[in-house]
Amino acid sequence: MKLELRGITKVFGPLVANDHIDLVVEPGEIHALLGENGAGKSTLMNVLYGLYDPDGGEILLDGEQVRFKGPGDAVAAGIGMVHQHFMLVPVFTVAESVALGYEPAGPGGVLDLDRARQRVTEISERFGFHVDPDALIEDLPVGVQQRVEIIKALSRDAKVLILDEPTAVLTPQETDELIGIMGELKEAGTSIVFITHKLREVRAVADKITVIRRGKVVGEASPSSTETELASMMVGRSVSLTVDKDPATPGGPAFVVEDLTVVSPAGNVLVDDISFEVRAGEILCIAGVQGNGQTELAEAILGLEEVDSGRMVLDGTELGGTGVRDRLRAGIGFVPEDRSTDGVISSFTIAENLVLDIYDTPDFARGVTMSPTKVAENAVRRADEFDVRYTDVQDPISTLSGGNAQKVVLAREMSRPLRLLVASQPTRGLDVGSIEFVHTRVVRERDQGTPCIIVSTELDEVLGLADRIAVMYRGRIVGVVDGADADRDMLGLMMAGVPMEDARRQAAEHHSVLGEADRAETPRAPAAAAETPHTPDPASPEERP
Repeated sequence: MKLELRGITKVFGPLVANDHIDLVVEPGEIHALLGENGAGKSTLMNVLYGLYDPDGGEILLDGEQVRFKGPGDAVAAGIGMVHQHFMLVPVFTVAESVALGYEPAGPGGVLDLDRARQRVTEISERFGFHVDPDALIEDLPVGVQQRVEIIKALSRDAKVLILDEPTAVLTPQETDELIGIMGELKEAGTSIVFITHKLREVRAVADKITVIRRGKVVGEASPSSTETELASMMVGRSVSLTVDKDPATPGGPAFVVEDLTVVSPAGNVLVDDISFEVRAGEILCIAGVQGNGQTELAEAILGLEEVDSGRMVLDGTELGGTGVRDRLRAGIGFVPEDRSTDGVISSFTIAENLVLDIYDTPDFARGVTMSPTKVAENAVRRADEFDVRYTDVQDPISTLSGGNAQKVVLAREMSRPLRLLVASQPTRGLDVGSIEFVHTRVVRERDQGTPCIIVSTELDEVLGLADRIAVMYRGRIVGVVDGADADRDMLGLMMAGVPMEDARRQAAEHHSVLGEADRAETPRAPAAAAETPHTPDPASPEERP
């Protein structure tokens, strides 16, 4: 099916989200829609999917003009969409989730779940999804939940599939699997609109690239374009794709963890007797495949996870026995990995979300009365400082794009004096310009003497930011590597559970065989992708949708 968008315009009050956008997607083509946060990519696709009415322009399918009154019309016309935040019911099975809204009925109008199961199995086997139709959504890893969303779209005979930031919540391994799935869908004749801001993925999978900036198409690019060229088109300026920082000059141990163990209510050991320290003025990155205890470690530091044994000491003071509020007030800044669930309150305004942990301090309240004026002034100041794209700070934060919501969380946590910064996946869902900004702020925090713990599954981020790297596997720390000596292949092996010295030796042997030229093109050690990651307890926060 050929898709054409001609002159699509969408306006929200004074904000022109889409400004006369033209886009053509050929049958069986992967067309990447590239742009920074708030550029208008998702808005354009929501118009195509019938969620928004366009204020101008037209949509054509195979040369025929169409107009959608809602998503049902779009689905009936052969358009499917996988949203950045999945539209799944946690307590439903896969089959129930796929059938929802288009329930197959048997005699007497009774729901026929067997047909839904059969449809899930057929699509899963056809594309190698490996999804159990009877599995509960809440028990599935995020990567598998995304496959369920794709199955749901394909079960309704989607000829054009919209993937809105599909890798924002995926590990590198899951991302590779999704890229393979996209290739299979393309071979089967499905057209794909791939919304993203991740340059490496675009170059790996796209047939064509359209770049949008501030609601307008600013150009088209080839997958052969360099990442630097694509980044400049996205942001409108030159962007550094490497972290610019001087060597750390750390002080003494500021935060010490000793023999820490976290056990789930079901009795699974999630963090297994680990010890480490973070010095003042250094960045310690926690690397590992998602689901190996990093989330529980970060949440235990803030007091969100109950500690079974061990101790944590910040600037000589034990944190045991103190709650979340006490730890925030003690100067711990915390950026959770799931902004939509744990980072913001969607019904609160942008301004209110920027003071969630300090709303009752003298800066914003007198007694029990909060000052709306001071809260709003703070919001404008912080939003401008962190380049949050918004219409009005009194709008609900749910009106922001995912990347801009992440900037709100970062602005809230990094705009007060900190004694420890803990950030999980701080750049997840951010574009290259925003990533550059966040990295600069983290380095600035380090240079002010703050100990920083960064949890990330992005090896490029880990290698660029870290002064030291601790690799976690199945709840334990495999080893701690100096950032200056870190190597992608070695870290990949450690992420698969290979002991540090063995990983160092194997990586060296790997390099000597490949040679420097080949090694530059090797994205990571095969062992890291082949290893099955540790599966935490289903109720673990790492498995939340």
